[in-house]
Amino acid sequence: QVQLVESGGGLVQPGGSLRLSCAVSGGIFSIAVMGWYRQAPGKQRELVASISSGGSTNYADSVKGRFTISRDNAKNTVYLQMNSLKPEDTAVYYCRYASFREYWGQGTQVTVSS
Repeated sequence: QVQLVESGGGLVQPGGSLRLSCAVSGGIFSIAVMGWYRQAPGKQRELVASISSGGSTNYADSVKGRFTISRDNAKNTVYLQMNSLKPEDTAVYYCRYASFREYWGQGTQVTVSS
């Protein structure tokens, strides 16, 4: 059973930064495609960023140039560095692990507000 635990969310002012972490246990992290998704109230869950086993990355247009996804295979952890945060980035952020099956974390709240 694969388990994902997100951390790093919180309240930040517009223009600020946060770094989310997602620690994975129980799977073969190095071969998994990892992704960060978010869901704002009343909206569908959307892809924010993903990173392949080889390190190739993909970003939503709305976060390009502001967010960076990375992974540390030695620590079984994926990160999302979020800079220049905007109020519209407010959402619950979820980590996703995809290999032979997919697994999701419980989510972490990010609130961008003054």
